[in-house]
Order: sequence, then structure tokens, then C-alpha cells
Amino acid sequence: MHKLDLIFLDTETTGTGPDSRLCQVAYKFRDQEFDALFKPPVPIEIDAMAVSHITNKMVAEKEPFANSVMHRALAEIFADGNILVAHNAPFDAEMLRRENIEISKMIDTFKLAQYLDVNGDIPRYAMQYLRYYFDLDVSDAPAHNALGDIRVLEKLFDFYFEKMAEKEKDSQKILTEMQIVSARPVLIKKFNFGKYNGQKISDVAIDNRGYLEWLLNEKNKIRDSGGENDENWIYTLEHYLK
Repeated sequence: MHKLDLIFLDTETTGTGPDSRLCQVAYKFRDQEFDALFKPPVPIEIDAMAVSHITNKMVAEKEPFANSVMHRALAEIFADGNILVAHNAPFDAEMLRRENIEISKMIDTFKLAQYLDVNGDIPRYAMQYLRYYFDLDVSDAPAHNALGDIRVLEKLFDFYFEKMAEKEKDSQKILTEMQIVSARPVLIKKFNFGKYNGQKISDVAIDNRGYLEWLLNEKNKIRDSGGENDENWIYTLEHYLK
């Protein structure tokens, strides 16, 4: 019953830059799956092809997403206040925004994964990694394919919903908490890169505070120059430097 207002969605895109656009969309809403390729207004980058295996030739004769049946359906679904569920939801929401579809409510399983990993035990939070880390039973779900990804996404959502239901039985309250978690930065527990890979950030803050100050400065410079706003790391570094 708690899934009635949820739309599980994934996009494959021409790239990850500011001008990138979607070339595949898959979603599941009220037990129905939808999946389609679209001809984007910009070419698909080679790096993106290497991940999704969608080529420019494959979409050359496809219709644009704008004014498609799927575009109209999604615009109506989100206008009705339904909740986007996605892994790294802000990315998919931004891709839809570039197609004039606005998202007002979202649940980000990427942030839920970090939030519920209280001790920072999980090495990576990529969706396919979590699929196998938790041994989720998902059939017919090839990786880096939008339709396959939403099938994994739904199983991952169910896993975290049940985990949160251990403390809170009210489904609506769980969905509300998921949205709250998804809307704010996540406190990262361990480094997953560099010379401190695998170490707790709280320990590095004691042993080498200067490194955290340097990293925060670098993150802020990138953001302020128009690059990526790595809000989770900025929030985390500011937290441990207080």
C-alpha cells in the first residue's frame, strides 16, 4: 500500500556534464513498467556509451523525449505529487528538469544507504554493489540498463523500508523520514579514497586536521567556480572541523 504514490525511475544519459541529456528512461508506477530509448538533442559521449552500451546509432531513428507519450505521462504523474524514488535521485531529477518536468518530492536510496550505514561498514554505495552486498534477489536486471536498474532499485527500496520499519511501523511516517533524509546532506563516516581510504573521518580529524581543512578548501573552490557541489563531503568536513 505504501507504494501507491511512488515512481521508481532511472535514466541513461549522454554524459554527466551540464549539457547532458537523457537517452533512455525506465520507470515503474503502480505495478506497471515502462521503458524507452529517445534521440537526445546532443550526441552520446563515448564514456557514457561504455557504461550504458547505448550508441548514437541506436537512438538515431528514435523520437525525442520532448512531447513523447512518456514525457506527458511523467509530467502528469509528478504534477499529481507522486514521489520519485531513484539512486542518486538529484541527478535523475535534474535530467527530467532539463526536459521541463519538475520534481517536488523524492527519495534517494543512495542517501538512505549512507544514512542507515551507521558505522560506515559498507565500502561502496553504488546500487549494483548494494545489490550483491545485501544479496538482493533480483531477476532479469542487467546492470547499467534503465529497466534493469529500476528492478534493482525497487528491491533496494524494499530492503531499506523494512529496515526502517523495525523501529517505526507507520508506513507514511517512514516515507516522510525517507524524504527528509533525502533532502539533506549525509554525514560520511569513512574515507573511500586517497591515503586515508577506509579510515574513519573522525580519527583523521584528530590525527591530521590540516588534511581535512585542505580538502574542504578544495571542495569549496570547485563548487564556487561552478563545478560540482559535493554537499555531502562539504557538510561532513565542516561537521568534523567544528
